[in-house]
Amino acid sequence: LPNVAKIVEIFNRSRVDRVVHTGDITQAKVLEVLARLDAPLCGVFGNNDLERTDLDAACHRFGFDFDDGARPFEWGSRRVLVVHDPLHLPQGEHDLVLHGHNHRTVIDRSAGRLVFNPGECAGHLNGHNRVGVIDLTDGEPTPRSPGPHVRLAEAKAAAEALGVQVRVTL
Repeated sequence: LPNVAKIVEIFNRSRVDRVVHTGDITQAKVLEVLARLDAPLCGVFGNNDLERTDLDAACHRFGFDFDDGARPFEWGSRRVLVVHDPLHLPQGEHDLVLHGHNHRTVIDRSAGRLVFNPGECAGHLNGHNRVGVIDLTDGEPTPRSPGPHVRLAEAKAAAEALGVQVRVTL
């Protein structure tokens, strides 16, 4: 839980517009910490989310929108798909595919799309903790950030706080 609290702090300080979870929340108390996010949270459940009654209740209590299986949506002008297991990637036209499951960082640009898994974030794989920040605004103002110069400064600060090693443009 300390890693989750740190992630919430970084995302809030960076004024992200949305947080997407790719599964394996495992316990409702993780969602209680994520409830401190200033941005809305959505995502998919994973194969390790066995306490579904408690997870579903926490999602309902905090207004989180989680699904089983694939979750497509549009974000700005981008078509986004979220799945837990990359073996269950449906065919389709998506600009960005986010997945979890294997707890390993994946950045794969092929077939006109970016497939991204930030990797393990909660602390189970010591020394391999990662989260991802994806800027789909092309530097444009958002409801939480007033303009390109602020967006770039925030992105740089978030990258430094997160220890970003790779930056990929969609």
